[in-house]
Amino acid sequence: MNYCVNPFQHNRRATREVRVGNVGIGGKNPIRVQSMITCDTMDTEASIEQTIELAKVGCEIVRITAPTVKDGRNLEHIVKGLRARGCDVPIVADIHFKPEAAMEAAKWVDKVRINPGNYADTKKFAIREYTDEQYAGELQRIRERFSPLVELCKKRRIAMRIGTNHGSLSDRILNRYGDTPLGMVESALEFARIARHLDYHAFVFSMKASNPKIMIAAYRLLVARLNELGPDWNYPLHLGVTEAGEGEDARIKSAIGIGSHLSDGIGDTIRVSLTEDSPHEIPVAKALIEMVEKETAERPMSNIELSFDPFSYQRRASQTIERDGVRLGGEELIRVLVRRENFKKIAHKIDKMGDYKPEIVYEDAQIVPVDPRDDAAIAKVNSAPESQLVTVNDDVDLPVIAAFRLLAAKLKARHPILLKDVLRKWEGPQRPDGRGTEAAPTFLQTLLTASTNVGSLLCDGIGDAVLVQGEEAPGQALRLSYNILQAAGSRIFKTDYVACPSCGRTLFNLQTTTAKIKAATLHLKGVKIAIMGCIVNGPGEMADADFGYVGGAPGKVNLYVGKTPVKFNIPEAEAVDRLEDLIREHGKWIDPTPAKPVLV
Repeated sequence: MNYCVNPFQHNRRATREVRVGNVGIGGKNPIRVQSMITCDTMDTEASIEQTIELAKVGCEIVRITAPTVKDGRNLEHIVKGLRARGCDVPIVADIHFKPEAAMEAAKWVDKVRINPGNYADTKKFAIREYTDEQYAGELQRIRERFSPLVELCKKRRIAMRIGTNHGSLSDRILNRYGDTPLGMVESALEFARIARHLDYHAFVFSMKASNPKIMIAAYRLLVARLNELGPDWNYPLHLGVTEAGEGEDARIKSAIGIGSHLSDGIGDTIRVSLTEDSPHEIPVAKALIEMVEKETAERPMSNIELSFDPFSYQRRASQTIERDGVRLGGEELIRVLVRRENFKKIAHKIDKMGDYKPEIVYEDAQIVPVDPRDDAAIAKVNSAPESQLVTVNDDVDLPVIAAFRLLAAKLKARHPILLKDVLRKWEGPQRPDGRGTEAAPTFLQTLLTASTNVGSLLCDGIGDAVLVQGEEAPGQALRLSYNILQAAGSRIFKTDYVACPSCGRTLFNLQTTTAKIKAATLHLKGVKIAIMGCIVNGPGEMADADFGYVGGAPGKVNLYVGKTPVKFNIPEAEAVDRLEDLIREHGKWIDPTPAKPVLV
């Protein structure tokens, strides 16, 4: 199955155009940027103001939650208020659980987003075997529930997003396909077939997950399935890593998931989901798009077989070697390298750098740099009696992802690979050959580039060590290296948080609550905690978290262990303490190390 035109050369996937109000998605349109307002949908004025604020910073499509029929009805007043103030940004209604709310919202908006996992299905995590006849009966029930919305969207000529989320799959899908990328794809295709049967084609797909590996596999599998179904299944795709969280970690995780697909030419509209004020999402999304658009000038490559399965993760099977006194490759940890020049800058404070220490000095690691197009050089390495640590030579004129994929395809698997974030560092505007005339990259650009390039390759299973050399400050480069490894799920060294972006369904202040939970639990290495504002983003969306903190009612919190709710209706003022108790009960709590006194 093919998931893109050429995994070694950027070619944007060809799709049909879907109109959302005055904005076109797919076709020859640019990649569009979306976001979502965070206030109560019944607060008309706040909804209008937040939407206008998003539009002013470059958001091209705005989503608003409609959890009830009442909320759906109030979208009429929000849309009319926006148009009266000269704001023509398309409005999308976000629907979960209630088809009746979708039917009302569809009267007023430009697009409706539905989640197949909870639009017409239950999610009770019940184990049940379905016969083919029973399964067909369930599909007929879904058809009866979903068809009226399709007919209304078709009549009004508005768009739809069929948006599957990992973990919020229905019991029916879970029992037949499991909580897998395949289950996500089949869930969406069931609804798409109903729409197509009714001759409705103004829809886009999404396959969101908080785990970048799952998100990447799901979108690739979806595109491959669409290609198999035929050329008229060329629907646009909306990209996003859901519940990415906040700050640097959220930007890294979003770049890994979204950037990897954009680099492969997949994706027509994106949203970067941050547990921050929504306008903060827009610069990140724009920078991701701009970064990938700069990487389009690639040399054609053909007849090369990938070294990895793009639809399921498996780490490349290299052999273990030792470099600079550290073991790497095989099943060893993915190691972090630093150049000697930068090592000297931080040598005096390494004992104070905690988890962000350099492990190997580049110049002491006997690294073999090669141009992956140089077959003679590759053959020489492959014929060596002992395994070598190999990397792509600096200044190779290939995009990073293509270069390392090519290296992995040609290099014998026994040789470990060192990944780099960039192959040419920024050298200032004074070079006579003109190659350094662009402005110095900002830290956001450096972060997104490193996360996309290194993170994407890690999710492909490629890489036994990493070197971030696009960031000049050695401390920041090391922190970025480790945080990319954490976000890609390649090396867990600190607490992992899954936190949804706020919206009108949220039952507590996500930003302040997340800060409180982090302050209490940041020292718990390897524990994954989900912080969800409501039940919609509750047990399903935090699919692989160890513990969950979920809004159950105004001022009340439910606590989960995995997908199982175990404590209910806890007053919000007590909930963080009760979360600590729950972690203790399950043997995953350790007391924080007391800070050492500073001697004056």
